[in-house]
Amino acid sequence: MILPVVAYGDPVLKKKAKEIPQDYPKLNELIENMFETMYAAYGVGIAAPQIGLPIRLFVIDAAPFAEDEDLSAEDQAQLKSLKKAFINPTIVEEVGDEWAFNEGCLSIPDVREDVFRKPEITIEYYDQDFNKHTETYDGLAARVIQHEYDHIEGVLFTDKLSTLKKRLIKSKLQKISKGDIRVDYRMRFPNAKKAR
Repeated sequence: MILPVVAYGDPVLKKKAKEIPQDYPKLNELIENMFETMYAAYGVGIAAPQIGLPIRLFVIDAAPFAEDEDLSAEDQAQLKSLKKAFINPTIVEEVGDEWAFNEGCLSIPDVREDVFRKPEITIEYYDQDFNKHTETYDGLAARVIQHEYDHIEGVLFTDKLSTLKKRLIKSKLQKISKGDIRVDYRMRFPNAKKAR
């Protein structure tokens, strides 16, 4: 089922999310719905807060990035097969010199900015069957994970921008929260005027 994506300005996007118990009701169904919602919006990742749930869960499918011909065959292969759910994840290490990449977000449509992140991460998480994993990712794979991980920490990519950049996009962000934009996927706007 395709769920509405929560727009910028909703308090759920600024909350640090809570861990999920192993007996969380209908977890597999929720994960399926998140993938479906992400695909409907042409995203490569979506976190539970983006559908209004303050829980530590995100899903990614980095396959669209594998089309980039500037990437090595190894990177393309990694991105093509990187489809998974991360439950109760913790980034245990981020290493390397920060690099910039132009990021966007389903909750902040039509806003793209360069964000600096470390190139390599090690993350611990549980899969859908609650098996624990510790894995290391680099490059675009690490970035997709870092972006979604930020969501469950209550951080948006716009929070990482300079004060000047934030000022330049402020009116755009206000329009998004009011729903004064055109989007080709379902969204829920926190400050939209209620129809009478």
